[in-house]
Amino acid sequence: MSDLFELGKKWLKKYNTGQPLNIMEVCGTHTMAISRYGLRQLLPPNINLISGPGCPVCVTSAYDIDLILEIINNYDLNLFTFGDMIRVPGSSSSLLEQKSRGKKITVCYSPLDALNFAIHNPDQSVLFIAIGFETTTPLSSIVIKRAEENQVRNFFIFSTHKLVPPALELLVKDKQVKIDGFLCPGHVSAIIGSRPYHFIPLEYGIPCVVSGFEPTDILLSIAMILRQIYQGKPSVEIQYKTVVKPEGNRVAIDNIYDVFQPVDCLWRGLGNMPCSGLELKPEYQRFNARLRFPVPEIKPRPHPGCVCGEVLKGLLKPNQCRLFGQPCTPQNPIGPCMVSSEGSCAAYYRYERLNPERI
Repeated sequence: MSDLFELGKKWLKKYNTGQPLNIMEVCGTHTMAISRYGLRQLLPPNINLISGPGCPVCVTSAYDIDLILEIINNYDLNLFTFGDMIRVPGSSSSLLEQKSRGKKITVCYSPLDALNFAIHNPDQSVLFIAIGFETTTPLSSIVIKRAEENQVRNFFIFSTHKLVPPALELLVKDKQVKIDGFLCPGHVSAIIGSRPYHFIPLEYGIPCVVSGFEPTDILLSIAMILRQIYQGKPSVEIQYKTVVKPEGNRVAIDNIYDVFQPVDCLWRGLGNMPCSGLELKPEYQRFNARLRFPVPEIKPRPHPGCVCGEVLKGLLKPNQCRLFGQPCTPQNPIGPCMVSSEGSCAAYYRYERLNPERI
């Protein structure tokens, strides 16, 4: 470990030309590790780390949040969700507020919890919020297959699953966002591999390194990006070789596309992107909560001062939001980036707000 750290430091010194560089860490877990271990402060001042759209809770659109709230207010059902989602504010409420008012909302650790509840309570409708990138989608697929095999008629999912490569393509095309290198997500890449990123260096000349999550991994990955820039040879490299293979995990990928198909999807901050989301295929539509529980058209009203959208594109740092720290805090979140355990605002608030000069 110490040898890798020393190698990272050596390469940072050797390959740093001093030119200003924006390096985006795509994954929220990377953001949290960078803040937690003070990596930003270890880097030369010309290297600017910016956060990307790699937190599933953060990129879930205000429209979807409000739609879920509307469903539970119009139908008698049991809603199961992962922990962070329950505190994300909608336009006028949150799942946590609705739970305090008596709505049947359960925080779970696996969609299997929701399916098992449905199996043992056949007279009650059960809705699971299926959230996450390519990392968590295989499990959603397996649960849907199991529900189909067991002919479970009272189990439904609200899919907010999203795909990472289309978001990266949107960012490199956006003239507002200047990105000189990507720290690609380790978890997602364990599923999809490194090949889906090849268009980034080939078409846009931007280096990519799939990074692990230890401080040494991240430091070395940044140094590998600098080496690509120094040598003028942008490519996709894998630093996280113990987990990530170029071809990814074929079994997991097949499971995803057995059940889901790409659809246009609305992301917070990034807008509506073609083929960037995943929805159930026609043969599994009877599990689709959007169809099973229709509600009148809604118009979300996000907080006017919240800049989570700009933070997710790397245009602003969390502390550049006028709400950061007061009144928006982890205890009183106004935007999703302050809620999530992978959110940029939460990471900066927890570890870096007292050292703002190097944020």
